[in-house]
Amino acid sequence: MRQHRVALLVTATALGPALLFASPAVAAGAAATATTATAAAAADTPVDEMSLDDLRVAVARILGDKTSGKAVVREANRALDAGTADALRTFLKSGFRLARAEDDRVAIVRILGDKASGKAVVREATRALDVNTPEALRAFLETGFRLARAEDDRVAIVRILGDKASGKAVVREATRALDVNTPEALRAFLETGFRLARAEDDRVAVARILADPAISKALRAAAEKAINGTPEELRYFLEVGQYEVKR
Repeated sequence: MRQHRVALLVTATALGPALLFASPAVAAGAAATATTATAAAAADTPVDEMSLDDLRVAVARILGDKTSGKAVVREANRALDAGTADALRTFLKSGFRLARAEDDRVAIVRILGDKASGKAVVREATRALDVNTPEALRAFLETGFRLARAEDDRVAIVRILGDKASGKAVVREATRALDVNTPEALRAFLETGFRLARAEDDRVAVARILADPAISKALRAAAEKAINGTPEELRYFLEVGQYEVKR
């Protein structure tokens, strides 16, 4: 049976475009990973009219999809083990949808358990679980999570803008992200842009310290080391390091 299944997986991969399965849309990150794959008939053939071999290949292709979750893999294996046209058709027509919903439910619970998830994400994830239909769960992972996280990211960036400690570079990049206002631009600022912009501001702050001719040799040496360092080293110097040496 195992050798037969390996052969099926190879065949499914080779057929590629002949079997119309939509590419998985993965919601996540961070954080969370969702299993997706859309079962469809070979070419223009409805599932009810597919041959036994086509049914096997269709299920094997779902099984071979790296994004398929535990429930989908379990039910796909069960259908292949049964080996009948009825079992394979049942999986393609309804079992896959229900198994994917089970995997989606797990993915959403993980997102809810992620401490980094903001209020909008928690609200929409909870709503999807409350509705608890395969369609609602999938919609959250494919679009709702992205949009809810963008809402949370927007709030986080506005807070950064409102922080009196935010320097010119941070304000500039935060404003730019809000002006673009796509989920991707907002996330990019929070994940990388903020760190780099703050480092730019920190470098200016360290340069001002170095411009003071009255500072001690020890402070100058520490500042010179920091200004050529990483964003984290710059931040540490300004928050802690400069106070650890003689001024």
